[in-house]
Amino acid sequence: MSPHNQKNFALIGAAGYIAPRHMKAIKDTNNDLVAALDKFDSVGIIDSYFPKADFFTEPERFDRHLDKLRRQGKRKIDYVSICSPNYLHDAHIRLSLRNDADAICEKPLVLNPWNVDALQEIEQETGKKIYNILQLRLHPSIIKLKEKIDNGPKDKIYDIDLTYITSRGHWYFMSWKGDIEKSGGVATNIGVHFFDMITNVFGKVKQNIVHYSKPNTAAGFIQTEKARVRWFLSLDPKFIPTELAKQGQRTYRSATVANEEIEFSGGFTDLHTISYQKILKGNGYGIEESRNTIETVHYIRNAKPIGIKGDYHPFLLKV
Repeated sequence: MSPHNQKNFALIGAAGYIAPRHMKAIKDTNNDLVAALDKFDSVGIIDSYFPKADFFTEPERFDRHLDKLRRQGKRKIDYVSICSPNYLHDAHIRLSLRNDADAICEKPLVLNPWNVDALQEIEQETGKKIYNILQLRLHPSIIKLKEKIDNGPKDKIYDIDLTYITSRGHWYFMSWKGDIEKSGGVATNIGVHFFDMITNVFGKVKQNIVHYSKPNTAAGFIQTEKARVRWFLSLDPKFIPTELAKQGQRTYRSATVANEEIEFSGGFTDLHTISYQKILKGNGYGIEESRNTIETVHYIRNAKPIGIKGDYHPFLLKV
């Protein structure tokens, strides 16, 4: 992109885990990060990408800065990338649109289905766009799987087991991520990508059952238009298969469709950059694309678990 086409970005949540992928995506697409915000000031990572970016620890001053840039017209922000805690996404999206910038937001876009409608209203009022990062949809294995299902028998129902274990230490439960009001709990925080992938490939959710739900582990069953899905999500390393645990592995990701493993343990690193390329061309995923998943995880969060009965995930026997 030539400098006169260069877009100006601001970033909220610069000290977080996912922020470097956004900084890399902004740099990879030849754009500029002008301002960043985080209440924590451990953001030396900015030096690796955009050492000239202005940095703020207070949202009020950050908001004022964006407003000033907009009024001066010189370095007006075109996009705000949002990597803040889940419960703040809604407020930060509004801040972006108020400052006449499109928003690029990490998953989950918002925690509650009714927030989706409110944001659509603001989108219409401001004429600005809200994009959601749904990077699993861009993963080569998932694209291939979607093509296979779309071109397969129309009335076929696939049996799927989805297992994701990502070990987290004690810090996790002391942080906002361990607070269900702030993160939406384990199914929302670590599961949202997988539920998005399932509904994207296999259609809308028709039945949603929760078998087990604790702060560090959740499991259930989802029936969609084309699949019966047993899912298991956990932050507890004790569920990692013994052989892998012996090798020191702390993450286990597995999705089997009709007993066939889909390999997507690698290939995650550049998906943010690909997401940004699509957004910059106007082809990003908008609000409506995230609605199904937000409804699904909202239901899971509020459902009463029925215990180990019916069609449950085999890992539940280890609980």
